Amino acid sequence: MSKSKNKLQNRLSNRFHYSTDQAIDKPFNWAQLWRLMAYIKPYTKNLVPLSIVMVLITTAIRLAIPIMIGVYTLDKAIVNKDVNLLTILVGVIAALYILNYIANVLRIRWMNMLGQSVIYDLRKHLFSHVQWLSHRFFDQRSAGSILVRIMNDINSLQELFTNGVINLLMDIILLIGIVAILFTLSPQLTLAVLVILPIMFLISTRLRKNIRRSWQDVRLKQSKLNSHLNESIQGIRVTQSFTQEKENMTFFDGVNTGNLESWQTATRKNAMFRPLVELTNAVGTAVLLWYGTHLISTGSLQLGEFVSFAFYLGMFWEPISRLGMVYNQLLMGMASSERIFEFLDEKPIVSEKGNAIDLTNIQGEIKFDSVEFSYDEKRKALNGISLKMNKGDTVALVGHTGSGKTTIANLITRFYDPTAGSVSVDGYDLKDVTLDSLRKQISIVLQDTFIFSGTIKDNIRFGRPEATDEEVIEAAKAIGAHEFIEKMSNGYDTEVEERGNVLSVGQRQLLSFARALLADPRIIILDEATASIDTETEVKIQTALNELLKGRTAIIIAHRLSTIREADQIFVLDHGNILEQGNHDELMKHKGQYYDLVKTQFKMLEAM
Repeated sequence: MSKSKNKLQNRLSNRFHYSTDQAIDKPFNWAQLWRLMAYIKPYTKNLVPLSIVMVLITTAIRLAIPIMIGVYTLDKAIVNKDVNLLTILVGVIAALYILNYIANVLRIRWMNMLGQSVIYDLRKHLFSHVQWLSHRFFDQRSAGSILVRIMNDINSLQELFTNGVINLLMDIILLIGIVAILFTLSPQLTLAVLVILPIMFLISTRLRKNIRRSWQDVRLKQSKLNSHLNESIQGIRVTQSFTQEKENMTFFDGVNTGNLESWQTATRKNAMFRPLVELTNAVGTAVLLWYGTHLISTGSLQLGEFVSFAFYLGMFWEPISRLGMVYNQLLMGMASSERIFEFLDEKPIVSEKGNAIDLTNIQGEIKFDSVEFSYDEKRKALNGISLKMNKGDTVALVGHTGSGKTTIANLITRFYDPTAGSVSVDGYDLKDVTLDSLRKQISIVLQDTFIFSGTIKDNIRFGRPEATDEEVIEAAKAIGAHEFIEKMSNGYDTEVEERGNVLSVGQRQLLSFARALLADPRIIILDEATASIDTETEVKIQTALNELLKGRTAIIIAHRLSTIREADQIFVLDHGNILEQGNHDELMKHKGQYYDLVKTQFKMLEAM
């Protein structure tokens, strides 16, 4: 790769940053394995016992057949020319093979049901847990890396749960049975052919740590690949508008190559185990032929016993090989489970007290008492501010970017907790109330509104699923969205596609207003909510809001100061401090920073 290409990838890698998604290097521990196996517990009364019974049946049949072929068929029926015994043995062996087939079919069916059920439960548990994590968790991780944990990492456990766990039991039982029978047939020959096992064990042990680290690296590279794909697809319009397609493809090539190389490394190390087993098998077979022939010639071993021994020795290496595969699956599973449990062990930084109360029928009085807050524990976003928002008032927060306006909204909704001081609603400290009861009475409209896949109707009633169609239409009419919705191909049943791609920016914003108002909140937060709307639409919304916000506490965050002239209170913030407060007329008379902001915007409008 050329130096210029390396520089380009380094520059782009700064744009696609994955600082929190790193390899987890912990020693293999059985406690984590048992934690993973706990997801099988709900099925220990049905699928697990049924699968185990089928395993025991197939294992018993496999252990019985070589004895019947070698010892009984050869040494007794054929040597003694006992046709009746031979006929019975052939019939019994045929019946055992049929029974083995049926048991295997049922075992595979029930094991797949078990594996899929466990994967379903694990993915549901992880997704549910992520839903309740705090905003800081999502601030620190890309959507792609979270998606990898929920999809790819859990998918990698599928083979382990579907085949690995039950096969592990089957192979262990099979190995114990084979070794016991081999020693029964000929202890000398058994010791001779198994002398190579300690050497194989020592060599394979050295591979374990490297294999495990390799699969961890695979998961990390997949996470980066998915993160880049997610960001690239969502930002394709920006990419094309700045003609950065080639640069984007160059970076993708680097990430994709890294993913390929990590897979090749992991599979190459995995592939070393099976040839090792086959080499050991070859050495064992050579010892069997050499020493077995000697024992037969000396009369220490019968021909039928030798044939049975050969059968069992061939069977012995099969579970050994499968155990190696299961171990590799286990290493892959542990690499993924570490990443899954990292998320499951993540605790919300905002949580409820055990005795938290439900906040019902609030009036909407909000109070900040000496509130401090920092996102990174380094720079303060709020510096001990105190303020009061009266119930039913429309309160505006203005100031330059980074002054703390959105932080105040985040604390009111309790997406974050203050570093110091307290935030209360109707006199209740927000830390003392349940999150659900608080947030159900607050609606938020953001500048970059999110529209879900589905119909317009579904999006409007998102915050209040039980709302009737008539209520949905009334909310749309009140906000001025009904007219454009009626003109859509299927009206309120129009599919808006992913992120509302069939709608304009202004239309998406109108839907978010209707969604917020239908929820019938006591507190409404508008965070730059009219920034993406044209002036004509803004006038319609402002008219609707003047009526709909009556009796509700409204917090409006706006750079466009014309939208807040009628606010009951205006707080002017700067670097986490409240510089001024009052209504529009009072602040204009004061001729402070608010006055300067208004005059600056007025001059900008005149110049346009």
